[in-house]
Amino acid sequence: MEDTAAHPAPAAPEAASVVRVGSGGARYTRAPKPPAAGRPGGARANQRALQAAVREFIVAKGLAAGAPLPTETELMAELGVSRHPLREAMKALEAVGIVDIRHGYGTYVGSVPFSALEAGLTFRTALSVRGDHSDIRNLVEVREVLETGLAGRVLAAYDLLDADALEGHVAAMERAAAEGRFTPEHDWAFHEALYRPLGNELVLDLLQVFWKVFAALDPDLPGAPDTPAATARWHRGILEALRSRDEQALHEALADHFRGIRARLAGTAG
Repeated sequence: MEDTAAHPAPAAPEAASVVRVGSGGARYTRAPKPPAAGRPGGARANQRALQAAVREFIVAKGLAAGAPLPTETELMAELGVSRHPLREAMKALEAVGIVDIRHGYGTYVGSVPFSALEAGLTFRTALSVRGDHSDIRNLVEVREVLETGLAGRVLAAYDLLDADALEGHVAAMERAAAEGRFTPEHDWAFHEALYRPLGNELVLDLLQVFWKVFAALDPDLPGAPDTPAATARWHRGILEALRSRDEQALHEALADHFRGIRARLAGTAG
């Protein structure tokens, strides 16, 4: 029988401890000690735990976007880790916008942009184009629910709308359509002007991500793409419904904006 004493079982990783920070008694998880050599799974787990500890530290300290983080040395002491794993954690957090590393100046709390969401959705829908299009249909549904669901709030903020800007964007689309051209910059600017009075930056960020994903996807969708004239007509319909202050009409005009995409996908449902 093999002598198990000569091959002791690897020690379990140290459980994360909890320390108090800040005058309000806020709590964050202290990162575990580095794993033993030869345990890549443990290394990945500890790296995830360290990233979580940094996120919790930011929240516990009440640091806002743009606020400076403690120096690397101070963070090492706060979180109980060495320089290398901390730097790896910071690089990973910077990739998703949680921190902003400014070389020569320090590290700051990031604004958490939606670039990671946009990249993920673009990749996923690109795969869906070559598959059953289910992810594209799901994304169409999410965007339609979001935009049509805001119809009432848009009308409630009617007096805050920039009517001249909305008319200008539609007119620009119509002029370009007469020449057979799309004007995507006016397309997005119209939607931005429509929803900005709601005062919800998250809505604008999400809508812009969806708009960019669909703009990249459109050439690869099945069926004939929308014409510039159809795109201009849809936006004119939204603007006229808005001017009528009729919520049902606005809801229908917004929904009509998605019917072209639905029609192109209809033949691929399975």
